[in-house]
Amino acid sequence: MIKIRTFMTPIKIFATSRELQDLDAQVAAFLNDEKADKVFSVSDATTAGENGETIGLIRSVAYRVAEA
Repeated sequence: MIKIRTFMTPIKIFATSRELQDLDAQVAAFLNDEKADKVFSVSDATTAGENGETIGLIRSVAYRVAEA
Protein backbone atom coordinates (compact mmCIF):
# COMPACT_ATOMS: atom_id res chain seq x y z
CA MET A 1 0.00 0.00 0.00
CA ILE A 2 1.34 3.44 -0.91
CA LYS A 3 1.07 6.11 1.78
CA ILE A 4 2.04 9.76 2.20
CA ARG A 5 3.11 11.41 5.44
CA THR A 6 3.91 15.06 6.15
CA PHE A 7 6.31 16.31 8.83
CA MET A 8 6.82 19.92 9.95
CA THR A 9 9.55 21.71 11.88
CA PRO A 10 10.23 25.34 12.78
CA ILE A 11 13.46 26.87 11.50
CA LYS A 12 15.39 29.20 13.79
CA ILE A 13 18.42 31.24 12.84
CA PHE A 14 21.71 29.58 13.85
CA ALA A 15 19.95 26.28 14.62
CA THR A 16 19.02 25.17 11.11
CA SER A 17 21.63 22.42 10.79
CA ARG A 18 20.53 20.75 14.03
CA GLU A 19 16.84 21.12 13.15
CA LEU A 20 17.38 19.48 9.75
CA GLN A 21 19.31 16.61 11.37
CA ASP A 22 16.47 16.17 13.88
CA LEU A 23 13.90 16.16 11.06
CA ASP A 24 15.94 13.57 9.12
CA ALA A 25 16.08 11.38 12.23
CA GLN A 26 12.34 11.77 12.85
CA VAL A 27 11.50 10.75 9.27
CA ALA A 28 13.93 7.80 9.34
CA ALA A 29 12.49 6.55 12.65
CA PHE A 30 8.94 6.88 11.30
CA LEU A 31 9.76 4.92 8.14
CA ASN A 32 11.47 2.24 10.23
CA ASP A 33 8.47 2.00 12.59
CA GLU A 34 6.08 1.76 9.62
CA LYS A 35 8.31 -0.93 8.07
CA ALA A 36 8.40 0.97 4.79
CA ASP A 37 10.00 -1.17 2.12
CA LYS A 38 10.35 1.57 -0.50
CA VAL A 39 10.43 5.38 -0.51
CA PHE A 40 9.16 6.94 -3.74
CA SER A 41 9.78 10.60 -3.01
CA VAL A 42 10.82 13.11 -0.38
CA SER A 43 9.83 16.72 -0.93
CA ASP A 44 10.70 19.79 1.15
CA ALA A 45 8.91 23.14 1.07
CA THR A 46 9.49 26.18 3.23
CA THR A 47 7.03 28.38 5.05
CA ALA A 48 7.62 32.12 5.25
CA GLY A 49 7.00 34.82 7.81
CA GLU A 50 5.52 38.26 7.26
CA ASN A 51 8.81 39.66 5.91
CA GLY A 52 9.56 36.71 3.63
CA GLU A 53 11.97 35.01 6.01
CA THR A 54 11.96 31.22 6.22
CA ILE A 55 10.31 30.14 9.47
CA GLY A 56 9.53 26.48 8.88
CA LEU A 57 9.96 23.42 6.76
CA ILE A 58 7.34 20.95 5.54
CA ARG A 59 8.62 17.54 4.41
CA SER A 60 6.32 15.12 2.57
CA VAL A 61 7.30 11.49 2.11
CA ALA A 62 5.61 9.01 -0.25
CA TYR A 63 6.42 5.43 0.75
CA ARG A 64 5.22 1.85 0.43
CA VAL A 65 4.46 -0.74 3.10
CA ALA A 66 3.80 -4.40 2.40
CA GLU A 67 0.15 -5.36 2.64
CA ALA A 68 -0.59 -7.86 5.39
